[in-house]
Amino acid sequence: MPADWRSIPRIGLAFLLIAGNTSLHVLPLFTLAIVKALVPVPGFRRWCSRGLAAIAESWIGVNSACIVRFTRTRFEIEAVSGLRTGGSYLMLCNHQSWVDIPVLQKAFNRRIPFMRFFLKRQLFWVPVLGLAWWALDFPFMQRHSRATLARHPELRRQDMETTRRACQRFRGIPVSVMSFVEGTRFRPAKHVVQASPYRHLLRPRVGGVAFVLNAMGDVLQEVLDVTIVYPDGIPSMLDLMCNRIGVIKVYIRRHRIPAQLLDGDYEQDREYRVRIQEWINELWKDKDELITEALAKGPA
Repeated sequence: MPADWRSIPRIGLAFLLIAGNTSLHVLPLFTLAIVKALVPVPGFRRWCSRGLAAIAESWIGVNSACIVRFTRTRFEIEAVSGLRTGGSYLMLCNHQSWVDIPVLQKAFNRRIPFMRFFLKRQLFWVPVLGLAWWALDFPFMQRHSRATLARHPELRRQDMETTRRACQRFRGIPVSVMSFVEGTRFRPAKHVVQASPYRHLLRPRVGGVAFVLNAMGDVLQEVLDVTIVYPDGIPSMLDLMCNRIGVIKVYIRRHRIPAQLLDGDYEQDREYRVRIQEWINELWKDKDELITEALAKGPA
């Protein structure tokens, strides 16, 4: 969808409002994060975590309102009842664009506990946002190539240890643990290199999900299986702000966590590894078919 040049002043105003909203929220966010770091009292830190989440939800709410008000993008979000802000969820989603994040935030903000994403460590250095993600206890993961892991297998334990520490922090508060299971954004070239068996998805990386289930399975209510579809083509953030996206579709499936996946050693137990891989692969197969059906309908 081409950008409407007459909308430039409106889009500029939206950018200014989002920047101003960010500036307004990061100061109390950083202040409370510093207080939390300086006072090593578990109960007080849990209270601080709830306060930080409330600030972030306010920040997200204003940003989402700006996107709705200043763009013509239509969000078609599948209606789901029974979600609770007092529970804890594991959310799995396909990953195509940075736009995925504001889409998920719009769909779920204040409907479930505040979402924590697993982020690449390089994102810590993003101005302002990197520190905000740190303050909100987002785990930063060190991604290694297969070749690097083959030479240094001990590096596999780094991300597992990061996940373990994050899950330990999350156990004391309601939380939504969000995972882009593919580990990277979908691109046709990556799809070819992986020889992915799915038409619209990369191969899922299961190890992180397994570790979260092992560490937090007893406090997670269920899995939220989210599928984002862009009928107009995979967009950029600039496309979103410049009215180049007609419609975004969000499908939500809820799954009970199979009891046989709550206890096992993904690294050492081959049978457990096969069970969880088969479970995720079945979810990915259904997700791929759902995307195919949604794209066949085309933009509304």
